[in-house]
Amino acid sequence: MKNIYAVLSVLVIAFLFFYFGMPVINYGFIKLPLLLLLLLIFAAFLTIRWQTERNKTKAIFSPVHRILVYAMIVIVLYITIVPLVTTAPIFRSKAYRGLIGNVKNGTEMSNHIAPLSVNRVRVVDQELAHLLGEKIMGSEPALGSRTELGRFSIQKVNGELYWVAPLLHSGFFKWLNNREGTDGYVMVSATNERDVKLVQKVNGRQLSIKYQPNAFFGSFIERHLYFNGYAATGLDDYTFEIDDEGNPFWVVTKYKKEVGFAGDNATGVVVVDAATGNIKEYNIKDTPEWIDRIQPEEFISEQLDDWGEYVHGYFNFSNQDKLVTTEDLTLVYGEDNKSYWYTGVSSVGKDESAVGFILVDTRTKEATLYKQSGATEYAAQTSAEGKVQEKGYRASLPVPYTINNIPTYVMTLKDDAGLVKMYAMVAIGDYTIVGVGNTMQETLMSYKNVFNMSGNRINPNKQSDRTTLKTVVARIQSDIKNGNSFYYFTVNGNPKIFIGSSQISNELPVTAAGDSITISFDEDNGEVIDVSSFDNRSLGKR
Repeated sequence: MKNIYAVLSVLVIAFLFFYFGMPVINYGFIKLPLLLLLLLIFAAFLTIRWQTERNKTKAIFSPVHRILVYAMIVIVLYITIVPLVTTAPIFRSKAYRGLIGNVKNGTEMSNHIAPLSVNRVRVVDQELAHLLGEKIMGSEPALGSRTELGRFSIQKVNGELYWVAPLLHSGFFKWLNNREGTDGYVMVSATNERDVKLVQKVNGRQLSIKYQPNAFFGSFIERHLYFNGYAATGLDDYTFEIDDEGNPFWVVTKYKKEVGFAGDNATGVVVVDAATGNIKEYNIKDTPEWIDRIQPEEFISEQLDDWGEYVHGYFNFSNQDKLVTTEDLTLVYGEDNKSYWYTGVSSVGKDESAVGFILVDTRTKEATLYKQSGATEYAAQTSAEGKVQEKGYRASLPVPYTINNIPTYVMTLKDDAGLVKMYAMVAIGDYTIVGVGNTMQETLMSYKNVFNMSGNRINPNKQSDRTTLKTVVARIQSDIKNGNSFYYFTVNGNPKIFIGSSQISNELPVTAAGDSITISFDEDNGEVIDVSSFDNRSLGKR
């Protein structure tokens, strides 16, 4: 009878281990053997018979215990010796370095990074998106009392950048009272902090986020996948994304162990409908275009670190040619509308300057290294903060853009409450070239002025790309922003609006319609173009 109770107890504990622990039943995943080891120890303890003789109690072991002990020894060897041989970097450094794949050498980083367009600059970061999301939820107290915001992830929706976060259950009893799911998600524009949406319906259909990380039992997203065919599959990076129609999904990365018990490498994605729980699986090539990222940030970060660490194998104690990533990876969008993980790389021991920059395709993992010196993200942040040090603002994590073919970090400057107060631009090639302003347009003008006065030391050939135009002023008007005067004007035969300040030329304030002028400017994607020089040729004739 005791043995029957022992077997039933072990089965119950095993069920609880698998139901709540959800170990991956595959080679290289450590949780399963650890759970089995605990089960064997528990089984051995339950099957011990205790006998008392002469006021002494001793344990009586049976032949079953010998089998259990042998099984425990095998498992201990499996989780100690096998990883040491198959996984230790001292034996597998080449395999670790090769995980990132072939890192191509790029020629011009400005060809890879999206050009700056003033009205489409990413000015909202994840921290600010959360603050704005909390604010819109606070406008509906009934909603905020039963749900909470999930983690915001950035993505392109119909060509526009948004931070998107699901509404999640705020506790067990809130889930118990609403097991059909929470009411939708929040969208915050990454380019316009006033564009915040609480989305609860799509095409007239009420949204329901039933499967989520804050649900319980079968609605818990990880358990839903585990018991629907994915118990033997490595899954990571549960990211909430919406398709171009606004339908909510969980996009989960499938991965396998490439180097013994380590070397996590993405092989595809599993897409779960957040409302119905329907599951679809894709390999990397077949993944729908609306899914921005397949490669988790943690995987790429580790693989880049291994690529830089084991450049000459494991035994490289002099650190010859070793590279390290400079900061956390930043998700950026290139000129081709593809998304990339971006980071600088520096030599070991060098903190302020980068020797190159890497862009990794978030879907295919294609990596490109640009070997050019420049400022690390931290150095750029410090430089921008130094421009307004009397205000005590903090710089957000920089996002790289190109401004007239010059790679440039763009960031916001925020107060202690996390609100955007100013903007900053720092040249990646030289962090002493800094422009700050109260608006993005003002910042761009300031940056270009500083860059022009720098003597083009970043790119000596830049001057040849500038356009010079002799024309006639059609209309001109001044505007005062934050105490500074700006002059907007149009010219004959050109649909663009040009802008300049008295810092460019003292002739701007006295210019009138009909004056003949000569201006120079860099080609720009925006509707308003900053002039680099201004000469009123009519003034000399009056």
